[in-house]
Amino acid sequence: MRRDRLLVAVTLLSLLAADVHFVLIPRLKTWYHLSRESCACRGDNVSLGDHVTTTDLWLLNQSSTLVSAEQDSKLERLFRHSLYNIHLPELGPDDLILQHEELMNYHKRKVNRWERLKKFYIEAAAASNITIPDHPVTFDPEASWLRFHLGINRYALYSRDDSSIDRLLKDMQTATVISADYTQDEKALKGACDCSQVVKPSGLHLKLALKLQDFGKAMFKPMRQERHEETPDNFFYFVDFQRHNAEIAAFHLDRVLDFRRVPPVSGRLVNVTGEILYITHNQDLRNVFFTSPANNTCFFAKCLYVCKSEYAVCGHPDLLEGSMSAYLPGLSIAPRISIPNPWIRSYSFTGREEWEVNPLYCDTIKKLYPYSSGNRLLNIIDMAIFDFLTGNMDRHHYEIFTKFGDEGFLLHLDNARGFGRYSHDEMSILAPLTQCCVIKRSTLLRLKLLARSKYRLSDVMRESLSRDPLTPVLTEAHLEALDRRLENVLRTVGRCVKKLGETQVVVTDFVESQSGTTIHPATHNRV
Repeated sequence: MRRDRLLVAVTLLSLLAADVHFVLIPRLKTWYHLSRESCACRGDNVSLGDHVTTTDLWLLNQSSTLVSAEQDSKLERLFRHSLYNIHLPELGPDDLILQHEELMNYHKRKVNRWERLKKFYIEAAAASNITIPDHPVTFDPEASWLRFHLGINRYALYSRDDSSIDRLLKDMQTATVISADYTQDEKALKGACDCSQVVKPSGLHLKLALKLQDFGKAMFKPMRQERHEETPDNFFYFVDFQRHNAEIAAFHLDRVLDFRRVPPVSGRLVNVTGEILYITHNQDLRNVFFTSPANNTCFFAKCLYVCKSEYAVCGHPDLLEGSMSAYLPGLSIAPRISIPNPWIRSYSFTGREEWEVNPLYCDTIKKLYPYSSGNRLLNIIDMAIFDFLTGNMDRHHYEIFTKFGDEGFLLHLDNARGFGRYSHDEMSILAPLTQCCVIKRSTLLRLKLLARSKYRLSDVMRESLSRDPLTPVLTEAHLEALDRRLENVLRTVGRCVKKLGETQVVVTDFVESQSGTTIHPATHNRV
C-alpha cells in the first residue's frame, strides 16, 4: 500500500515537472520577449542617433496587433504598421486616371476590332497552310487588369488594400495566352538598327507583348542570366543584360517601400512553342524561331545586329521562365510623358555629366522648374533610393501621367538592369540624395523601420518573393546586399542631418490627426 502511494507521488511529481518545463517556462519566455518587443528598442540600428523625435519613435513602434513571431509573418506585421496605413484624402473624379464608363467603352471597341482582325489572320494563315489556334476572348468588366487600371490615382498606381493586384499577379501566372507580338518600340525600329550606336535600342532586350484570354496584356522579358551570375566588372551599365528576376524583385521592393509606383510583375514559365510561336500573328516573329542542336526551341531579337543564334534565348526544351509586367492604360486614354532624369548618366565610353563633376549641381536644379517647388525633387530622391537598393544605374528618364500635373508621382518603369551585382554598392546612384540632402519624412521613417530586426528588409523581401512561382527570385547574396545598402542610405541621411540640421533635411509630407492614431498626407510641400 505504501509502495503504491509512493509510486503515485513520484508519477504526479514527474507530470508537474514536465508541465513546468514544457509549458510554463516557454510561456514565460514568450511573455518576456513580447514585453521587450513592445518597447522603443534603442539597440536597433536606425543610423540617425539623436535625430529621432518622440513622434517618430511612436510611429516606429506602432502596430495594430501585437502577436508573437511564431504566429505572425514579418511582412504581414509590416503592412499592419501605422506607417503603412496612412489615410488618403477622399478621391474624386479628378484624382483617378480613368472613369469606369470611359475605360469600358474603350476596350469594348478594341475587343471588337480584335475579333475582326483575328478572323482575317486565321483565314490568311489557312491559305498558307499555317494553323493558328482560335482562343475566344472573354472580356470581363471585373477582370483584374481592368480593376488595376481603374484604381490608378494621383498618389500611386494602386491602393494598399487593393485585392485586384494579387488577382492580377495570379492571372499573369496562369491565364491562357491568346496572342504574342513585338512591343511597340521594337515595331518602330522595323528591324533597321544602327550598329554604330553605343546604346543599343530595345530590340536587343528581346521582350514581347503577350495578350491574355481576358484581353489583359503583359510584357514578357525572358531569362537571360542565371541568378547567381554577377554583371562582369568590365560591362558598362548601358550594355548590361536585362534580367527578368530584377523586374520581379523590383515590384516587390517597391511595394515593401510603400511607393507603389511599379506596375505589378509576376514570374511565369512560358511555353515558347505553344504560347508564342503557334499563336503569333506576326510573321517576322515566326521567322526568328529555330531549333537548337540540343533540340530546344529558341528565338532571337528582331534587330539586325543581333539576328544571330548566339544571341537567342531557348526553352528547355520549350519552357522558358520570364517576367510578366502588367501594361498600363493606353496612351490614348491615359497620356504619359517621358522626362530626362536630371541625374542622367553619360551614355558614352568617355563622357561625364555635370552632376558627376560639380558637387553643387543640386543648387542649380533647385532653381529650375519643376524642381524649384512641390514634390518633384523629393520624388526624384525616392527614385534614387529605390534604384540604389536595386543597383540600377540605367535611370535615364522617368515618366508621369499628364493628368496629375507636376504633383503627380513618378513611374518606376524598366527595372531589369537592377540586381546585377551584389558584391558592389554603386554610391553614385545616391547622388540626388547626397547632393541635395533632402528626403521625405515618410520615406525616412519606413527606411528606419526596415532597418530594425523586427521588420528587416531582407526578411520581408524574402517572404514577399517566396509567393512568386519562380522562387527563389533573388539569391541570398542579393538579399543581404539590400540590408547593407539600406544602412548606407541611412548613414547618408545621418551625415546630411549632422551638417544641415534635421529641419533642413527631413521634409514633412504627412501630418498626424489630433487623436495621434490616424495619419493624413500633407497637402503642400516645398523643398
